[in-house]
Amino acid sequence: MVNEFQQLLTSRKNQVETVMLALLSDADNETDISGLAEAMRYGACGGGKRLRASLVLESAKLAGADTQNTNPLHVAAALEMVHGYSLIHDDLPAMDDDELRHGKPCVHLAFDEATAILAGDSLLTFAFEILARSETHADAQTRINLVQILARASGHQGMAAGQYLDMQLQGNEATDEAQIIRLQSLKTGALFVAATQAGAHLGNPSPRLLQGLQNYAEKLGLAFQIYDDVLDSIGDAKQMGKNIGKDSKFGKPSFLAINSVEKAREKAYALRDEAVAQSKTLTGTSDNFLAQLAHFAVSRNQ
Repeated sequence: MVNEFQQLLTSRKNQVETVMLALLSDADNETDISGLAEAMRYGACGGGKRLRASLVLESAKLAGADTQNTNPLHVAAALEMVHGYSLIHDDLPAMDDDELRHGKPCVHLAFDEATAILAGDSLLTFAFEILARSETHADAQTRINLVQILARASGHQGMAAGQYLDMQLQGNEATDEAQIIRLQSLKTGALFVAATQAGAHLGNPSPRLLQGLQNYAEKLGLAFQIYDDVLDSIGDAKQMGKNIGKDSKFGKPSFLAINSVEKAREKAYALRDEAVAQSKTLTGTSDNFLAQLAHFAVSRNQ
């Protein structure tokens, strides 16, 4: 099953990246902004596991999405463009001030800060254009739902709020676990949840399915981020494709700021087990893609 899971994850990654490149090629029609188009592709298509895209596709499958009337790959691409935007902006000197992303110089270093800001802005807004297109889904109300789901996850109710808290709590020794969990649920978890909800809305989801997917994604997102904190402490920089150890050096709020590596691992594994249990209630089996994804989230090396 593990090999099948990895093959499916890779297949979906390749599919969505092909679609992303095709969608982003539209910007090449305007030669005077070719540099901006290049920066958008560099930031959005430069690597990554495409877990959010896979969640869109799996959730659409569970909801019985009719591919005659919808294009789940377009929704997956839109989610990944928003993720790309968030990474470009998070890496900026005014935010996390990083130098490497996926083993390459961050967009603001490969181009310049202004271009990085504009590339992120363009990816974010383009994602909503994609969701609003009739080829994404034949039903206008469904398209409105998709836009609302992604908007909530991207702005002051989601990732932007999480990044704000990340900066506000930096160096604050009084930060507690509840604050860190809230931060990470917004900054990372919100887009995981949005991926499941957007995918499910491509079909005919029951309230039970929507709630179950939300519960699963909330656990998965937290497990993923806590394990990411562990990797930042003990991971291999070459494998991860980015500098490690910055969180502790600069007093970034993370689960490791208040717990040992072992305690953080235990928390991530507990959340994984909760996500796996939730996946069983959704699929009726213990050997399913969502369960395998939860295991992968806390066993990866990058």
